Amino acid sequence: MKRLSMTELGMGVKAINRHALGDERGSLTRLFCEAELAEVGWIKPISQINWIENKFSGTVRGLHYQAPPFAESKILLCMKGAINDVLVDIRSGSSTFLQHISIRLSADEGDGILIPAGFAHGYQCLTDDASLLYFHDAAHAPVAERGLNVNDPRLKIDWPLPVENLSNRDMGHSFMDDKFEGEVV
Repeated sequence: MKRLSMTELGMGVKAINRHALGDERGSLTRLFCEAELAEVGWIKPISQINWIENKFSGTVRGLHYQAPPFAESKILLCMKGAINDVLVDIRSGSSTFLQHISIRLSADEGDGILIPAGFAHGYQCLTDDASLLYFHDAAHAPVAERGLNVNDPRLKIDWPLPVENLSNRDMGHSFMDDKFEGEVV
C-alpha cells in the first residue's frame, strides 16, 4: 500500500495526502518517498528543507517564486493547523497564465501539495499555530527572489480571511502591469 497518494488539481499541481499506518502503540507517517514522488514528476534530489511556524490565523506569506535559472519545485506539507494555499501560474506562454489554484491544507487530514517550477506560491493561515514543512529541489538564491502582490486585482484571489501580518517585503510587491510576461521555466 502506498503511504502517499496524489490528486491532480490542474496546471501540473498535485495535492498530496499522507496516509498514517498505526495501531494501539501509535503511528508512522511517510513524509517523503523518492520512488512514489518520481511517478508524478519529482525527479531532482532534495536541495533544501525548511520548517515554517506561523503564530496567527489570517497571516499571509507570499506570493513568492525564484526566477530562472533558479526556479524551483517544492513539496509543502501542512504539519500543524490549516492553511489556504494559493499557486499562481507565471509560466510565460502557458494557457493558464496568471490563473490560480487555491486549496485548503490541513495537518489533521495529512495534506500537502506538489508545486512545480513556474508558480508563485503563498498561503494564508486558517488557524493559529500553523506549521509547514517544505522540501525544495533547488537552493534558495536571494538574487532570484521575486514576488507578486497578494492583493493584485489581476489575480482575483479570494482570501478566506482578512489579509494580515504581511512582511515588509510582501507588502512592497507592486501590482503587475501589462508588461508582466511571466517566466520561461
